[in-house]
Amino acid sequence: MAFDLSVYPWVYMAKYEHDTWSDSYIEKPHKTPQEEAALSPDERQTLLRTRNSFPELPLVNYTTQYGMGCFEGLKAFPHKDGSMHLFRPDENAARFKKSMEGLMMPAFPEDMFVHGVAETVRRNNSLGFRPVYDPAWEKTHFIDGHAVYVRPFSYSEPAIGLGLSKEPWVVAVSTPVGSYFRPGNTKAVTTDKVRAYPGGTGWIKCDANYVVPILAKKTAEKKGFMEAIFLDAAEHTYIEEGSSCNIFFYLKNGTLVTPDLADTILPGITRKSVLTLAQDLGISTEERKISIDEALSDGREVFVTGTAAGISHFESITHKGTTVPFGNGNMGEVTTALCRKLKGIQYGAEEDIHQWMVRV
Repeated sequence: MAFDLSVYPWVYMAKYEHDTWSDSYIEKPHKTPQEEAALSPDERQTLLRTRNSFPELPLVNYTTQYGMGCFEGLKAFPHKDGSMHLFRPDENAARFKKSMEGLMMPAFPEDMFVHGVAETVRRNNSLGFRPVYDPAWEKTHFIDGHAVYVRPFSYSEPAIGLGLSKEPWVVAVSTPVGSYFRPGNTKAVTTDKVRAYPGGTGWIKCDANYVVPILAKKTAEKKGFMEAIFLDAAEHTYIEEGSSCNIFFYLKNGTLVTPDLADTILPGITRKSVLTLAQDLGISTEERKISIDEALSDGREVFVTGTAAGISHFESITHKGTTVPFGNGNMGEVTTALCRKLKGIQYGAEEDIHQWMVRV
């Protein structure tokens, strides 16, 4: 199970009007989780459609017509003691605020973001809508672990014509999530498509940024690959990102390299966390430009990071018809150590020395 659009009953909604934000929690139609599991497929889909219906939101607006909106993605993880914990929601709150500012709309306060997300997870948790910690996940270092995925997003007031949102909504829904990438295929390929241009919106987690990555990823999948890798727009020489994730290369000289943040690269929260964890493990890190030629010739391991992807390795990269393998097709030693550390912290099996986890 990757993403499963089974919107949980409690939804958070905020609105900007008269120079101020107000918010509320909406309880959508539901039964108990056990009763819902017993429904026929048609009955369950009918119920889920009512939870994914928001008549109060206008159909025609800047978001639906021009992609003028932004969103976040974060997870709440079950722990062995039955509690639920969000991973670094303050970082998502800060990035969401910057994204809204980048789209010239009223910025959503960070404290409202964190509280709104946490309370939504807590309310759904109290109804039993949450994954249950499974000790079997420990055997795979939580690669198979389940979590709650929370999707906060902005939504424009009614509008048509080119303009800016002055009175947006912020909505947060949650849904179950498992492993993002399909098992059995960890091959990547470079794409000629361009994700972002200098001076554009590549640094904003905005809706429109994901159109080209979706097309590139689906094209790659049709060719038998798991993921597409983007190169820079100007020279098509330097690596930037995967279709929905930041990328890392562990080089033969023992250095972990990831492209430095510029206005074409999304400042990933998992990316930031991995850099910290690598330093904790005594691994040298660099944030800089890395060419596809350097990566293929000097790379020992390669992996991508993201809220959905977690830490996912690539067994090979194909560029201009040439395929270069990494780690004999398996997850490398450094990638494995970082993955175990990150997942262990998220699921409560490792000490959270940086205090990243927030109990709800």
